[in-house]
Amino acid sequence: TPPAVPPGKLAIECWAISYPQTVNCTWSLAADVHLDMEFIATYRHGMWAKRGETECVQPEAGANSCTISDIQLFSITPYILNITAVNPLGTATSLFPFIVEHIIRPDPPEDLQVSAIPSESKKLLLEWKPPGSWPLPEYFPLKYLIRYTRQGAGSPRTIGPYEQTSFILTGLRPGAIYHVQVAAKDLTDYGEYSAWSPQASGTPWKRR
Repeated sequence: TPPAVPPGKLAIECWAISYPQTVNCTWSLAADVHLDMEFIATYRHGMWAKRGETECVQPEAGANSCTISDIQLFSITPYILNITAVNPLGTATSLFPFIVEHIIRPDPPEDLQVSAIPSESKKLLLEWKPPGSWPLPEYFPLKYLIRYTRQGAGSPRTIGPYEQTSFILTGLRPGAIYHVQVAAKDLTDYGEYSAWSPQASGTPWKRR
């Protein structure tokens, strides 16, 4: 078996998937140290924060994820996450600075439905919901990209962004199968697009 070693550098990621309420952070060791690990997670707002270190809440002791829920919006002062990895042979501390608005990334839209429109032979109705983890879509709206492809055809086509949660695709081939996915982003263009939603499929109405 490989020798046990002290912990090394951590790969840390933080995303505001539930903006403006929480930031979720995860981390992993760049190399396996073959020993039980503990992780201590704290953060501060700015290098010289008056409050000092605040606990980044882990789901259980030693977990490799944590949640920050006391977020100051539109602050140009970065937050600094401090993760200390501990094992019997030593400790290693990694810092991850971030500005909340720069790391907004919603989860994918949910419940995508693709349906034929009766007597409309070249159209499909798309309907979806904002991600359930996005807490306040009425106050912090999202915009959506749509990606679709005809089965057996070439590369997918991407259109948008659109602000509504439904859309009518037009100019389609009657009777063909179309595969559709949707992605979400903060309307004000902060952060990144979500991953694509699970695929949904539909076939435009075909005249008998």
